[in-house]
Formats: sequence, C-alpha cells, structure tokens
Amino acid sequence: MSITPTMKTRSTRAKIALVPVLSFGLLAGAAAVAAPAAAHDDRDRDHRHGCNVQPLKPTDARGDWVNFPVSVKCDDGRKVVHIQQKRYEKDRGRDTRLHDGHYDAFHIYVHRADRKEVKDRYDQVSRRLDRRGPEEVYHEIRFAVDKGHGRLEWSGWVKSDTLRGVNSHH
Repeated sequence: MSITPTMKTRSTRAKIALVPVLSFGLLAGAAAVAAPAAAHDDRDRDHRHGCNVQPLKPTDARGDWVNFPVSVKCDDGRKVVHIQQKRYEKDRGRDTRLHDGHYDAFHIYVHRADRKEVKDRYDQVSRRLDRRGPEEVYHEIRFAVDKGHGRLEWSGWVKSDTLRGVNSHH
C-alpha cells in the first residue's frame, strides 16, 4: 500500500506555504511605500509662512571662537523671522549647553524674495569642556515668522551637523 498525496493535498500544502511568502511580500511593499514619507527630516518640513530657516554646520573661527550660522530664505520678501538658538558641546553622556544654558534669541529682516540670508552667530568654546581632545559642537534652532498679528507659531527644534576638531590646532 502506497501513501501518495492526492492533488488536493498538494495544492492545500502549496497554498499554506504561500501564505508566509505573500505576507512577507505585502509587508515589504508597505515598507517601501512608507519609506519615502519617513525619509524627510525636520529640515524638509519646517517651511513656515513662506520661509525656510536652517542651522548650518558650525565653522571654526580660530582660537576659542566658533561660528554657528543660520540660513534664512523666504519666498516673498518683507518678513521678520524670529529665531531661537541653542549651542552645544557634544559629550559621551549628556551634551553640555554653551551660553550659560540659555538660548540666544534674535531676528532677521528679510527684504528681498528668494534671496538666502546667512546670519553669523559667534560664541566662545572653551578648551576645557572635553578632557579627551578637541571639542565637537553643534547647534539647534527654531523659528517663527511674524505675520503682523503679534502671535508667533514656533517650529520644532532642528539640529545642525556637528563640527569636530574645535581647538585642535592649539
């Protein structure tokens, strides 16, 4: 007596074997569709009231000074952009906030449409913050565009790239 699976049994087994394959395919397809939407970072979505403001990578300005520049561009001119900026020295644990733990607040008048303004913001970075070599610094900003109604809607905080090797030339 031979035990040979019938055609019906084979097709049922084949169907059962296909379930995990199809499930994985559907899951991978959903992830591929969702990936472009999740790929946007904070810099892409902080375009408020016709303006885009971004923290640029800090630059070493010699000695203990570092420039923490901010880029501002508005589609149509004649706007006042309010900016709050926090500066940090990167540590292994919790990062050290520069500027006595406060944020720096300033504003930029944008006069012409489609012109990128770069605002330089200098701060001293002590060599004594990190015992293990040169400092690493970055900054975060948030901004609001004054529409003339006295009420400001602030963006979320956006982080710049990190400058490595501050004070390494001394």
